[in-house]
Amino acid sequence: MPGMTGVELQTYLLAQGHHVPMIFITAFPEERTRERVNAAGAVGFLSKPLDGGAMIQCIDKALGRDPEPTRH
Repeated sequence: MPGMTGVELQTYLLAQGHHVPMIFITAFPEERTRERVNAAGAVGFLSKPLDGGAMIQCIDKALGRDPEPTRH
């Protein structure tokens, strides 16, 4: 994303009062980043290569269909 990271976008949106379900997809799955975005309400934190089943679980969770946290 030009000009802003996903973490920065999440921080910005929350500061503006927007609580949008966010799924992070990264090629650099750092545990510190995972903990930060999850603590801020991320629906999922997925690493590449992407597991389609994990993505479906995250989408279901974002739609309120899956109460279990997804970690991949």
